[in-house]
Amino acid sequence: MGVRTVRLDDEAEKALEQIMRIAGLSISGAFKRGLLLLRDDLVQKAQRMPYDVYAELELGPGGYATAPSTDTRRGVREAVKRKLGR
Repeated sequence: MGVRTVRLDDEAEKALEQIMRIAGLSISGAFKRGLLLLRDDLVQKAQRMPYDVYAELELGPGGYATAPSTDTRRGVREAVKRKLGR
């Protein structure tokens, strides 16, 4: 078991006091629980796949593309025609 010295600013000190009062934990218990929760959160985020991030993005309604991405030349031509009327 290690002994650590931690310096807390006023905001962190107030937060620690609230946590101890609400949860009924000691200082060591509050820090231990916080460290374990942070570790679990970091591990969970490290295991996320790119699709997990994509699924959380708000991309809007979509459906407004004039051509598929494989045929961008045609899509640009149509957009220019529509804008210039030629």
